[in-house]
Amino acid sequence: MTRLAFPAYLDHIGSESARFRAALADCDPTARVPACPDWDAADLLWHLSKVQWFWSRIIAGRPRGPEDLEHPTRPTTYGDLLTSFDASSSGLLAALADADPAEVAWSWAPEQTVGFTFRRQAHEALIHRLDAEQAAGVTSAPLDSALAADGVEECLAVMYGGCPPWGRFTPDGRHVRVDLVDVDRAIWVELGRFHGKDPDTDVVHDEDDLSVVADPGGEPAATVSGTSAQVDAWLWHRSPASEIDLAGDPGAITHLRGILGQGIS
Repeated sequence: MTRLAFPAYLDHIGSESARFRAALADCDPTARVPACPDWDAADLLWHLSKVQWFWSRIIAGRPRGPEDLEHPTRPTTYGDLLTSFDASSSGLLAALADADPAEVAWSWAPEQTVGFTFRRQAHEALIHRLDAEQAAGVTSAPLDSALAADGVEECLAVMYGGCPPWGRFTPDGRHVRVDLVDVDRAIWVELGRFHGKDPDTDVVHDEDDLSVVADPGGEPAATVSGTSAQVDAWLWHRSPASEIDLAGDPGAITHLRGILGQGIS
């Protein structure tokens, strides 16, 4: 299990958000964000401000969904963007501190609990902290190994994997083992395809996919190995593949690369 205690997630939201702000405080607002080339530093600052504002309202007010919220207007100056971020970040921390992780709360995922937001927002803050440091051209602070290991599992199981009720995952029998060498942990994924029609958009999906599974008890077709920080950053396209080791069946590696290359929506 990679899951952290909920107070640990809350601490990480606070500390990663503070690092994010510190990196952007004196950054050129027009500096580009390497992993998100359509964004500059001001866009990145507004993005996380909006995200943390949104989830603070979801947790504090428990609306039925996004349609019940009136979203804020983007400030026009960089100083006001920083002020907006401060309010959003403190609001999220306060809302989560007052909430029971087991309580029901809306999310875009199958898991409809406050606990989902604890976990998701810790990783949101972590990855965008990397973005902020890269945009500002400063040396990135080390990623907490326990949080990064949990981030690897969350990225694979929730952001890339996970099958909505209107779809079907068909495994092809090939497994990839993800070895996190600094924490002596392995996460297994099975490769396959996803099929289904999204009832909200009428878009038909038929694409390569993966699913996080229990240790199947055999040898993997391929392996991914690195420290938890290296693998987490690589999965989120925040570091190059040269920092991790890919080995095994070339077909399985190509399949995996194709899935990860689709990006995260």
